Amino acid sequence: MDAQKQLQTLSEQFQQLQTDLEGLVDARQKLESQQQENQGVQSEFAQLDDESNIYKLVGPVLLKQEKAEAVMAVNGRLEFIEKEIKRIEGEIEEKQEEGEKKRAEVVQIQTQAQAQAQQQAAAASA
Repeated sequence: MDAQKQLQTLSEQFQQLQTDLEGLVDARQKLESQQQENQGVQSEFAQLDDESNIYKLVGPVLLKQEKAEAVMAVNGRLEFIEKEIKRIEGEIEEKQEEGEKKRAEVVQIQTQAQAQAQQQAAAASA
């Protein structure tokens, strides 16, 4: 495969990695937003006494919910969100490493192509 085709292939792969990375960063931002919301709810629950009325919105209806049940649900969501954030951060690191490798490959091929062009120019002028 000639250098131009290799560069084109690597460039397309690099662009795909960048697109994937952007999607992962967006997903992490959404999770962080959900985490902040749930932490706010958690702090509100901490200020309530055990007899306080808590209602959960289910479709168009507000249903009464026990405080312990509501606290467990929020804590469970926070645990899930934290695990998802860690998982996505791992994927982001992987994509960044892959991107750096692709970038290095592109630079190497460009350097080789320039060296070949210089050799051909020197041979043509000799």
